[in-house]
Amino acid sequence: MTDDLTRLPASTLRDYIATRKVSPVELMKAVLARVEKLQPVLNCFITLVPEKAMQAAREAEDAVMQGRPLGLLHGIPYAAKDLVNTAGVRTTFGSRLYEQNVPKEDAVATARMKQAGAILFGKTTTPEFGHKALTDAPLFGRTRNAWSAERTCGGSSGGAAAAVAAGIGPIGIATDGGGSTRIPAAANGLVGLKQNLGTIPHSQAPDAFGNYTYVTPMTRTVMDTALMMQAMAGPHPSDPWSLGATPQDYLAAAGTSGDLRGKKILYSATFGNKAVAKDVRTAFERALGRLRELGAELIELTDAVPDMEAVWKVINHTTWRARFDDMIRRDGERMSPSLVRQVAMAMDWTGADYQRAMFQRAEIFRLVQRWFEHADFLVMPTLSRTALPIDQDLFEPINIDGVEVGELRRNWFPYTMAFNITGHPALTLCCGYDGDGLPIGLQFVGRFRDDASVLQAAALYEASESWLARWPDL
Repeated sequence: MTDDLTRLPASTLRDYIATRKVSPVELMKAVLARVEKLQPVLNCFITLVPEKAMQAAREAEDAVMQGRPLGLLHGIPYAAKDLVNTAGVRTTFGSRLYEQNVPKEDAVATARMKQAGAILFGKTTTPEFGHKALTDAPLFGRTRNAWSAERTCGGSSGGAAAAVAAGIGPIGIATDGGGSTRIPAAANGLVGLKQNLGTIPHSQAPDAFGNYTYVTPMTRTVMDTALMMQAMAGPHPSDPWSLGATPQDYLAAAGTSGDLRGKKILYSATFGNKAVAKDVRTAFERALGRLRELGAELIELTDAVPDMEAVWKVINHTTWRARFDDMIRRDGERMSPSLVRQVAMAMDWTGADYQRAMFQRAEIFRLVQRWFEHADFLVMPTLSRTALPIDQDLFEPINIDGVEVGELRRNWFPYTMAFNITGHPALTLCCGYDGDGLPIGLQFVGRFRDDASVLQAAALYEASESWLARWPDL
């Protein structure tokens, strides 16, 4: 029964808990047993809090037995990426410099999960301060992909993805600053949503007004993503982008009735990229065929796509320089060399360079807005190839179908960065597997402030396929 419980989605578990078919205590024991078994294999946690989790599970069970009102996620175990503040639970940001840091307050997202009845049992791995799409750091070592020990789990929310993919908790909190939820979700066969800017308040963003980073759900199913959205979304005084944003009915949107008739989908297999793996192209074309069967009209995107990575890099790296330069001057020898090197890249950029990148950010937003004047969704692959080798270096070129194509960021995930800087909702989910049995991701992008439509389209696609029946062989 233990393994059976760890394969159930949160949407099923919440119903089972409410109807007393499953005890929150029994569920938490199953999750903690699985983490004990698989943490040595995957290395996807920095901190575990089993005693606190079991106490919360006992309290959740008491509430059920006493017939008290239950929250949306009552008794559901979850883990949070170690960039997200959790009151009273160590939050290291993947850094030796914060190894003993214990926040006094929850981030808004974690506070709302707690209010909904979800139970935190651990903090998942992240590269130091979430600075790359590979999950390793001097603090904890390297995290492996749930589908292959020889592959990276992606990043920077790699621990969250590996844990959920392995059945160590049905849901997790992640973050996304350039693809950091969608990259590991695609590499591990999960649903990863970077919601619209402001939908889920980001109370830790240093620059609230120029923000391009997001606190996000990480799940196996679209409905579980909708549950987390329903719990975490809504205005909060800490985030100006959230003010005036009205939450949608995400649960209704993630239902599977209806079709895509009348919907227009712009699609691109490359989105300005030069190389795409054959297996990714094949899976993408198959997914397009499925969307056509669901009733959608497909239109290829033929417009030239700007160099998103160049704009994102100036905005991102200058932000990192402002945040970490003093830290590096004091303690750089204790920090990740790849973070130190990227901050150094920003040394020659001026305030005017940053502002010009922000001007380009606005231009890209307006370009995407024009695309949505004639379409309901953009659809593209999430990654140009499946999970990279476990020892891949951030600055070394990647290989696609036996050909060296260039450095990692520009060539592996050019599809994701654009929507961090425009703010549009973007969701990845599994659309097949390559010849080695590794998951392939499909990305849906929707209109500004319309997360619900993205969930709806993704849920219809998910229901039309059988990819959820596959689990990694651990």
